[in-house]
Amino acid sequence: MNLERIPNEEKLSLCRRYYLGGFAFLPFLWLVNVLWFFREAFLKPTYTEQLQIKSYVKKSALGLIVWVAVLTTWITIFQHFRAQWGEVGDYLSFTIPLGTA
Repeated sequence: MNLERIPNEEKLSLCRRYYLGGFAFLPFLWLVNVLWFFREAFLKPTYTEQLQIKSYVKKSALGLIVWVAVLTTWITIFQHFRAQWGEVGDYLSFTIPLGTA
């Protein structure tokens, strides 16, 4: 999508939709929001909606960082302790790995 052709009001609306969509356990939308709107928020000459877009981009980046940190922590803990959790670890697994090593 070429953001150059979209009016500023619609850019703000799109940025807001991606920001709110990230709260529906879709952190990929926050990543897209940051990548698409970073230039609009921080590098373009000032316009009326830019302050709100900048706010949504910052919040999207923060949400993405938190989501990645939580997910990485969970994956690390699960991979390390799954075998020790026994049956609970097996119930949480989509596929049950063979062995414990």
